[in-house]
Amino acid sequence: MINATVDNPRPGRELFHLTWPMLFGVLALMSYQLVDSAFIGQLGVKPLATLGFTVPLQMFIIGVQVGIGIATTAVISRVLGAGDPVRARRLGGLVVLSGALLIAVLAVIIWFSRHLILAMLGGSDDLRPIVDAYWAPWLLAAWLGAVLYFGYSLCRSHGDTRLPGAMMVITSLINVALDPLFIFTFDWGIAGAAWATVAAFGTGTLVVYSRLLTRQWLTFVLADLAIRPALARLGGVAGPAMLSQLMPPLAAMLATGFVAGFGEAAVGAWGLGSRLEFFSLVAVLALTMAMPPMIGRYVGAGRPDRVALLVWLAVRFVILLQLVIAAVWLLVSGLVAPLLASDPAVQAHLWDFLLRLPLSWSGLGVCMLMVSACNAMGLPMRALVISIVRLFACFLPLLWLGGQIGGLTGLFTGAMAGNIAAGISSWLLYRRGMAHLRQKADQSGPAPSAS
Repeated sequence: MINATVDNPRPGRELFHLTWPMLFGVLALMSYQLVDSAFIGQLGVKPLATLGFTVPLQMFIIGVQVGIGIATTAVISRVLGAGDPVRARRLGGLVVLSGALLIAVLAVIIWFSRHLILAMLGGSDDLRPIVDAYWAPWLLAAWLGAVLYFGYSLCRSHGDTRLPGAMMVITSLINVALDPLFIFTFDWGIAGAAWATVAAFGTGTLVVYSRLLTRQWLTFVLADLAIRPALARLGGVAGPAMLSQLMPPLAAMLATGFVAGFGEAAVGAWGLGSRLEFFSLVAVLALTMAMPPMIGRYVGAGRPDRVALLVWLAVRFVILLQLVIAAVWLLVSGLVAPLLASDPAVQAHLWDFLLRLPLSWSGLGVCMLMVSACNAMGLPMRALVISIVRLFACFLPLLWLGGQIGGLTGLFTGAMAGNIAAGISSWLLYRRGMAHLRQKADQSGPAPSAS
């Protein structure tokens, strides 16, 4: 768990101990989702198409829950840093109750609008019976997953990443074990995959919340909490964070549209390369979950100098790690392309992708860190601006320009330049935010406890 002393002489070691459990947890979640898709793919085209139409809605719900989770970690860790654990417990209860209610409302709206949504997404009427069978347990699983994620966020706020990391692995194993039983043995079809997730997330929720209550990190007695100001404070972080989470899928759709102009082989190579990118950035994703509680405590204690030191350590690590990963992809690109694709055109495009894009993933990693750091520092609008600049001022324009000048190879080069530009611009925006934080700390001293 996190060292409560803000003057800990080895923040890098502390950050490592917080990061590695999240690394294994994220890898486990990614693996179970791939296995889930593989099992559903064996059921035929229609169930797989239903899964495809479910993905945008799933991304929307996840964007909302992650936004709430970011606000939870940012606000509660700052309250703890200011030395008010009682208020932190009450805020934890407020987050769980309000977040669970919000996700439940979204789930009910989606359920009663399911046929309209299917039509708007271009699905045929033949899929309606499958959607009816699948979306009821899937929405229940989505709600449980959100409630479980709020529990993970509370744990991270208190500096415990081992419990969330372990439960991510355990729930993923439960899901994978139950998938073939529910889908094939019980003959529940695609609905069986959702019920397996319900069982996994339900188990995780029981374990995590029992631990939270035992550790007294959570209370549902909110009589002494000023609820409206507390909700406003949480919403001030959660709103921009939600927008930040929902923008990458939109940008990915636009980028895929640009790539599609070069043919199906180009789209196939881009899709494979994007999956490799996601796996290559898994350590960065873990860091973005581990850093906020430490930053929040430093901010709550009025120590921007410690924030700057921690962020600089993380940035140097990410740049070095991603350059090493880029070198590895450069060396094995000629072997990886034939393993992942049988079509010669896709192989050639993927090889071209791996020669260029990995060199820029250090910039992308820095950008992701800066968004996470700014949210934890209490600067959610700056984090949102970084996300907007990254996607709509750097990545997409340079990707499009590269494609216009140099075809698909130029597009890959433009994407590489866009990621590097995003990393540089995000660092500059963070530095301006850090100057604001230092000025605020000089004026007011340690941050007061917040409601």
